[in-house]
Amino acid sequence: MDLTEHDKALIREHLDRGEPLPERFRWLLFKEPRETELIWPGKTGEVTNVVLPFQSIEQIDEPRAEGELGAFGTGDLFTVGAGGRQAGGWSNKLIWGDNKLVVASLKGGPLRRQIEAAGGLKLVYIDPPFDVGADFSVEIEIGEETVEKSPSVIEDVAYRDTWGRGIDSYVSMISERVRIIWDLLAPNGNFFLHCDWRVSAQLRLVLDEIFYGKNFRNEIYWYYYNKMPDTRKGVFPRSTDTIFWYTKDRHLDYAFTPLTEARDVPVKQLVRKKVDGRMINARDDQGNVLYSDRSERVIDNVWRLSMLQPADKTENLFYATQKPEHLLRRAIEACSDPGDLVADFFCGSGTTLAVAEKLGRKWIGCDLGRFAIHTSRKRLIGVQRGLKAAGKPYRSFEILNLGKYERQWLVGIDPTLPEPERAAQSAAKEARYLALILEAYQARGVGQSPPFHGRKQDALVLVGPVDAPVTESTVAEAIDAARRMGVGRVDILGFEFEMGLTPRLVDEARAKGVTLALRYIPKDVFDKRAVERARSASTTSPMSRPPPRWCQRRIAASRSR
Repeated sequence: MDLTEHDKALIREHLDRGEPLPERFRWLLFKEPRETELIWPGKTGEVTNVVLPFQSIEQIDEPRAEGELGAFGTGDLFTVGAGGRQAGGWSNKLIWGDNKLVVASLKGGPLRRQIEAAGGLKLVYIDPPFDVGADFSVEIEIGEETVEKSPSVIEDVAYRDTWGRGIDSYVSMISERVRIIWDLLAPNGNFFLHCDWRVSAQLRLVLDEIFYGKNFRNEIYWYYYNKMPDTRKGVFPRSTDTIFWYTKDRHLDYAFTPLTEARDVPVKQLVRKKVDGRMINARDDQGNVLYSDRSERVIDNVWRLSMLQPADKTENLFYATQKPEHLLRRAIEACSDPGDLVADFFCGSGTTLAVAEKLGRKWIGCDLGRFAIHTSRKRLIGVQRGLKAAGKPYRSFEILNLGKYERQWLVGIDPTLPEPERAAQSAAKEARYLALILEAYQARGVGQSPPFHGRKQDALVLVGPVDAPVTESTVAEAIDAARRMGVGRVDILGFEFEMGLTPRLVDEARAKGVTLALRYIPKDVFDKRAVERARSASTTSPMSRPPPRWCQRRIAASRSR
């Protein structure tokens, strides 16, 4: 280091004052990077290394009559004669939770051994949300009900308002997750990232830094030719997205199969052959150049594929960020082999997972939104049924989450600590946790009204624990206490409720003269900015709405398995 005494004194002064060093010292103190580097405020090379245990919510192998149920065998086998039922081996994973914590727990936890036993993670496709102006509210039909699904506050933050510091925070979010994914990816694995014009320039540099520029394979353009053109914005209508393709190590034998597609009109092409290491035109015995009729063309890096349209009744689930299956089919067919393990950690409506299942690949899917997991679950059961009807094999899948451990982490309790330390840390955080939940619910705290923690208008409020479900005895105690205090309304807030509480205890409470409301606490409450945004956007707290009936039934059904 070539530093003068004046430079050293200046550095000490800046450090003593807690100020950043002038930019010129960056090149004096540190080696010049080997490649172009993207710098942004808040950039860090640190990643989350926490390993949280997964909890199994449900194991799904498409329901059938009892007589059709066969016993699971051993090995990676299927019993096609029994309707395609999986007989053993890898079970696919649909995981509900923050993908940063999920991927870190996959990387460092016991499921890593299952992933390696399944051949390693060979292909990752992610489609992070990048349309910050989108409206994610949708209407869905479930049975005879039509439910309007608005985004939860945490979805609003993670999927649209990750832009708290503008693009800086978005790039930081993607960078950390991709670094963890890189660690989890097999040495000869492929990686795809789907984005659009808003962030493509920045993300290309981020990916070059993580994967090294030499492992860049293609910049693929998805041209959705059937989009309705709009010239009102004063620009040429935008009809493309970008997909970046990298390998973890291009020198290894990574999966790639060239693809072809039918031409609209056959063409004549020169026949070429190699002579002495050079390609030349082939000729017949008379010296005439040979031609052949070609009805196919090699697929290049411009993928001319239609986007989903509202009139599409076969595939469109009307999920806001849903991509067409033929887009994912092309990526999975080209860059993975049958039996390979494929992952999508922003799985949304489950398109990647559905296509992977149809193409005989194993899969892992993850999403933060309850609605995304519900939509993917329903879709994948439909795929199972379709494969069964066609006499083709399919795999069972399990729904997992990080449950109470994720909530402990979000509230500031380290679930990896030994029990005595975790209990002490939990006690220290309890007051902050209660204050946080009451603030989000727009209730004021009450100190001398056990078992209640707060009051909202004419209702007493009880907050369930962060790491356990609200039990029937807790609800019964609250109802009896409210009757003794002469209060006719009780609101109980919880992340989870013991099976069967809804709506049975609501009816029992009403018979005792108490109006009981059971409210699910969204994980969103741990993001202060999200709560403030929700409060300013509406006078209704995000927790003041009960979960829709389909959600109550699904939670109860999943816990009964």
